[in-house]
Amino acid sequence: MTPVIRRATVADAATLAELATRTFTQTFGHLYPAEDLAAFVGENYTVDRQRRILAHPGYAVWLVEQGGEAVGHAAAGPCGLPHPDVHPDDGELKRLYLLEHMQGGGLGGELCGVALEWLLRDGPRTLWLGVWSRNFAAQRFYARRGFRHVGDYQFPVGRVRDHEFILRRMPVPLA
Repeated sequence: MTPVIRRATVADAATLAELATRTFTQTFGHLYPAEDLAAFVGENYTVDRQRRILAHPGYAVWLVEQGGEAVGHAAAGPCGLPHPDVHPDDGELKRLYLLEHMQGGGLGGELCGVALEWLLRDGPRTLWLGVWSRNFAAQRFYARRGFRHVGDYQFPVGRVRDHEFILRRMPVPLA
């Protein structure tokens, strides 16, 4: 079956909470003590928190579904990264995850394209994202899309602080 990307709605909050927990744990869970992972997931991927994000007019979330199952998601909105050059009208790709068995076939690029297109819907602007400093595949993926390393910050997962890179893509003028 061909995967389908669709914009998530508030009604998808429970699906998104479960999928976000699953993808984050599948991707990074091995890095953290169980109590730190549980604290992070318990704070960031609750149904209520996903509902608030989905209801916010400045944010957008997409689900990737295959055969009726959610297998990936992306989220975008205003930039909240701690960098001195961030402006209020800048956008951020906040999340981009696929379940492991869905990776490597181009679907991540398609999902990223949908999110970036939404971020640029009102014209060119600076785009940002954060990526774990040791996630080399993701860094190459974003570099192919014009993102460059411009800063660093600490990302808390429970008591653990991950070294994250801040990536930026400058506006591309309209032709």
